[in-house]
Amino acid sequence: MALPPDAFPGVSYVMPVLNEVNYLADAVGSILEQRYEGPVEVILALGPSTDGTAEVVARLVAQDERIRVVENPGMDIPIGLNLAVAAARHPVIVRVDAHSELSEDYTRLGVAALGRTGAATVGGVMRAVGRPGVQAAVAHAYNSRFGLGGGAYHSADAKEGPAESAYLGVMDAEVLRAIGGYDETVRRGEDWELNFRLRTAGHPVWFDPALQVRYWPRSSWGALARQFWATGVWRGELVRRLGTRNSLRYFAPPALVIGLVTSVLLTPFLATGLISGWIAWVLALAYLAPAAYLVLLVVAAAGVGGSLGDRIRFAYALAVMHLSWGGGFLVGVLRGARDAVDTSRTES
Repeated sequence: MALPPDAFPGVSYVMPVLNEVNYLADAVGSILEQRYEGPVEVILALGPSTDGTAEVVARLVAQDERIRVVENPGMDIPIGLNLAVAAARHPVIVRVDAHSELSEDYTRLGVAALGRTGAATVGGVMRAVGRPGVQAAVAHAYNSRFGLGGGAYHSADAKEGPAESAYLGVMDAEVLRAIGGYDETVRRGEDWELNFRLRTAGHPVWFDPALQVRYWPRSSWGALARQFWATGVWRGELVRRLGTRNSLRYFAPPALVIGLVTSVLLTPFLATGLISGWIAWVLALAYLAPAAYLVLLVVAAAGVGGSLGDRIRFAYALAVMHLSWGGGFLVGVLRGARDAVDTSRTES
């Protein structure tokens, strides 16, 4: 997007919303409090929530005429995003998650980066935060280099430049629409898939660590497992569709799961002597994967602050994330995603 240095084009914030009664008001508040001089609007793609979110939305709409709603009865995130983008009036689209809060200069810096770099989309850093207990442990796992595979958008120390994908995204609306918007057949990983198509079409995807987003992760072990299972399934589906054009880091969790399952299956044969001799020694190498992973968890937990309980919860969060994602990935690769959905916000 070619912009004069001091331009403030209109911005449309698009946000899929489903069962976000505890987070939505703060997420929208962070948008309305942006230090940005151009015209803005907020478009909420509201799914059929059951926790009082619809009432929060109605109150927000009544309080500020810049907030509008489009109904998303099917609940799917990419469909909701496309509905919101279709309703947007401005040349810049900013995707926002209902579990996120933008830093006050996020929009200004993102729009400036669009103009400076000519990128189709610009993303920044996700900084996970959590209330004491499970959510704090999950947030530490998100922020840890051991947690989500080392993507640039998890580190404020990463350098600005071209990127594989952009977290959320400050986007050129014209380019977004020209490329067909979000793929509505991809229920998880839709951001990565969109950025893949942008890069394939020759449109730069840009990372700028000056853009900061506070993110509130899932707050129960069950919700975390369901979220990462669904994400893994859809990553497996993307591997089926795109093959080796996926980063190698995505294959580490499924390799871990294969190693763990193999070691469990071998144990009765080796323990009872049904398999012995040099073959047993060779097969015993399968135990290296779970042993190495256990060492990684101990080292990672030793490097975080807090009580022993905090460290145990942190290590457990890593294990839940990795194993759920890896197991889901294998299912997605073997049979495809089919109708897999993320139920982490619709089930208790």
